[in-house]
Amino acid sequence: MTKAELVSEISNKTGIEKIAVQTTIEAFMSSVKSSLARNEPVYLRGFGSFIVKKRAEKTGRDISKNTTITIPEHHIPAFKPSKSFVNKVKNTVK
Repeated sequence: MTKAELVSEISNKTGIEKIAVQTTIEAFMSSVKSSLARNEPVYLRGFGSFIVKKRAEKTGRDISKNTTITIPEHHIPAFKPSKSFVNKVKNTVK
C-alpha cells in the first residue's frame, strides 16, 4: 500500500477530506522522524514502537575492487510490532 492509497482509504472510512488526511499523515511521519533523530522512541500501544537500533562495526567486502572494508558502528531506525499486531498478521496471512 502506498501513502496515496493509505490517504484514500482513511478518507473513505472517516469522511475527512483527502488533503486533511494527507497533512495529518505527513505531520505524523515528521514527528516520528524528529523523535528518532533525538534518539527518543515512539510507542503506539497496540500497534508497535519506532526505535533506534545500534549496528556494531563489521567487516564487509567491496566486490568491484576485491578489497575488505570496515563498516563503522552506526544507528538505524527500526519498527518493532506489538504482540497483538504480530498475532493478527500471523492468524490472517496465509
